[in-house]
Order: sequence, then structure tokens, then C-alpha cells
Amino acid sequence: MTSFFPDARDVSVNEFKVINVSPSVGDPLNDLASRIATGALHDSDERCDAPMCHPETRVAVQEEIYSWIVHSDPLADPAQKTVKMKWVTGPAGTGKSAIMGSVADTCKQNGVPAVTFFFASYASPDRRRKTAFIPTLAYQLTEHLPALKNSVAQAMRDKPLLFKKNLRVQMEALILTPLRQVAVESNVPGVVLIDGLDECEAEQFFDSHVASRTGKSMEREKGEDQLEILQVLREAALDPAFPFRIVIASRPERVFREFFNNENHKSSFAPSLVLDEKYNPNADIILFLQAKFSEIRRRYNLSPSWPSQEILAILLDQASGQFIYAATVVRYITTARHGNPQTLLDCVLKVKPASPGTNPFSHLDAFYTHILQSPPDRILAVKWLWIIQGVLPETSYNIFVYMESKPAAFLLNLLLQTDTGNAEYVLGDLHSLIDVPPSDDLETPYRPYHKSLYDFLGSEDRCGPIYVGNMQCIEFLWGSY
Repeated sequence: MTSFFPDARDVSVNEFKVINVSPSVGDPLNDLASRIATGALHDSDERCDAPMCHPETRVAVQEEIYSWIVHSDPLADPAQKTVKMKWVTGPAGTGKSAIMGSVADTCKQNGVPAVTFFFASYASPDRRRKTAFIPTLAYQLTEHLPALKNSVAQAMRDKPLLFKKNLRVQMEALILTPLRQVAVESNVPGVVLIDGLDECEAEQFFDSHVASRTGKSMEREKGEDQLEILQVLREAALDPAFPFRIVIASRPERVFREFFNNENHKSSFAPSLVLDEKYNPNADIILFLQAKFSEIRRRYNLSPSWPSQEILAILLDQASGQFIYAATVVRYITTARHGNPQTLLDCVLKVKPASPGTNPFSHLDAFYTHILQSPPDRILAVKWLWIIQGVLPETSYNIFVYMESKPAAFLLNLLLQTDTGNAEYVLGDLHSLIDVPPSDDLETPYRPYHKSLYDFLGSEDRCGPIYVGNMQCIEFLWGSY
């Protein structure tokens, strides 16, 4: 046995007191609250400027989703009436997040319990990964169903390593088992709304030193974590004790198509809602443009006939069913540093894609290219945009992975700018693409308005001469130190 005092001689200890300095066990629910992704809640401060459906737009889609949540599908066969899981899908820029946010608000206004998680690749780290997913759902469930609190707290006491377990174990311990132990009665079903699941990044657990020795890549693909989330949600939906319906919104990427179209369990899902021409997005886009141009007319005292119906028709055609194009046009006209509304609108109308063809993104790509040619140094601006995003091109690794939240714009400016005011020089003409906090704001991060910008920047075929690769970004970042 090793002595506490190996070199001591003739030592006599008359009194020996042991003081336990281990932390005391606190309230498990407080611990749970500390582990949630607060920014992922639909009404969080982080989402204060999140897109919402403009009044009188996307009404049919919202009503279909809300009706299914509350009443199921009245035309469905009896077996389908018990199905609790639905997929809402559409390509980039079709308004999925705005629709889900508006549905969440409608649920709140009508007293329908809504548990939400809004993933976002450009947001705080815990909104980009699965780590906080189950704790966030469980915490919201205890808020809506207080009878669950004791069972959830006991599960955390019994399993101190619970949050190191996989999602299935967490779902069982924090949600399904407590629900089975407590009789939940509700005349109006609640809902779990999951938005942007396709933006969930992969949690990485590998040792880079091991990978370098073996020469094998051990990096997880984001589809693995997305599939794990889909699987545990399906298990919850199939459990008789789970009282809520589940609505998942994502782009139609492969992992989602294969999961929801799998013949082995397709019957456990409600019919998917595809945001296509059936829901007449053009009518909603026109309403949006008319409302926004009306605001611009009032601000600048313009003619009531501005812009003409012919101009609106051109913008509608160029939108190709994508709300993001219309929203970017409006932001460009209202935030540009140079030019009056008519001059800026003329600039928009002059932007033509190099090869329109049948690509629905051709006008959006051309417009992004036009905006990104405005800064004095467009390549430098693109490098800044990639560093702000955190996930560099051609890789899934996030440079902010070990930070609790996205760094404030103020801190990134200190890192990247070579001279005071350099940030305004680089980003001053990009306010239609990214929310730039005031220079005296020490807390707010940069917020890109839409993921489609990085889809564009990440494709050399789409962005052409302004494409910036991974190594260029790394060299730029390294040179900033």
C-alpha cells in the first residue's frame, strides 16, 4: 500500500477528517434544462427573426398540416387514423421553415401543445447536432405534461450516464417510459414539430490520430445521425403511450426518401405533403411581393402603381416557385447602400442567368452572383461567408464544434479583419444575404438568411468564378492568426 507521506518519519496523526468535495446532487430537471437547445424552440430569442408565413400566404398548406394534427385525415381509412407521423418536404426556398414556424404559432394560439426542434446549419452548435435533441423534446414534454416530471427526474437519478447513451436509450428513459407510467389524457392531441432535419450535422466521435495511423476515414456521415433521429421518432409514434403526432420537414434528400418510402414500414406514416404546384406557390409569392412593395412605396412615397403588374409577373416567373428568390429581391431593394428602389429593381430585372434551361435555381443563382460581385473584393467576401458559416466547403467539419454557441460577429471581426472597419468593407454590400450586427454589438453573431446561399457557394458549377475551395478558406483562416 502506498503511504500518503512516503518520506515522513515518526509522524503521529491524532485526528483525521475527510471532507467530501464532490458536487451535491441537484434537481435533475434543472440539469435537464441545462442540456437543451434553447435556440431550437420555435419561439426562442435565437429565432426572433426567423421567416414566418406572410399573412394570407401558404394558407392551404398550413391548414392541411394543422388539420391533420388536430383531427387526423377525415378521408383516411380507419388504419390511417392512428398514424402519428408525417413528412413535409420540398426543395430549397419553398418556405418549409416559415410554414413550420407558423404552424407552431397557430398551435400555441389555439392551446394545442407543440414540442419543437428547429435544426439550422447556420445557427448555434446545439441546433446543428443530435446531442441536445432528446433532452429538448423531453423538457418541453414535462412543461406541457407536468405529471411526467417525477418520472423523468427519477430516470436521470437512476442513470447518471444517460446523456452519453444513444438516442434510442434516451428516448426510452426520458420520454416513453415516463409516458407509460403516467396516464395522459387530452381531448386535443399535441404535436412534435421537427424542422430542417436535413441540416443536422454528424456528431463525430473518432480519434483523428487513430484515423491517421490506419489511413482510413472514420468520419461519420450526417445521414447516419439523421436516420437515427428518424428511427427513434418512428418508434415513439408507434408506441401507444405516445400521445402526440409528429411532423418532420426537410428537403427531399436520399435518407428521407428511402425512409418514408420504405415498403416495410410505409403504412406507419401519413401521406407525405410535397410543396409542389398543387399548393399554388405563385399565388402566395404574388401576395408576398405585393405586400412588401406596398411597404416600400409608403417608405419612399412612390406611385401607387409601382411596380407595374408586368414587372410583378416577371419577378414571379423568375422566382420559379421559390419564396427565397422573392425574399432576397425585397431585401436587396431595402438594404442596398447605393441606389433608389427603382434603380435597384432595374438591376434585379437586368440579371439574367447564363443558361436558363429548366433549372429552377437559374435566376436565384444569377441573382446571388450579382449580389456577390458588389463587394470590392468578392473572393475575400466569399471567404468571410464560409468562416461565418463554420462548415467549410468540401467538408462536414465545423470549425466552431467545440464552442457552446456561434461566436459573436464582434469576435469574428477581431479574428478576420486586418484593419478596423474591414468587416464593413467586406460585407457592407451583402446585407440582403446575411444579417450584419451593428459594430458596437458585442454579442450577436452573423446570421445568413438562408441555407440556399451555401448550396450555391458550395457548387463550382453554380457559382463559377467566385467559387472558393476548402484549402483557400483554411489558408485564409490560418493567415488571420
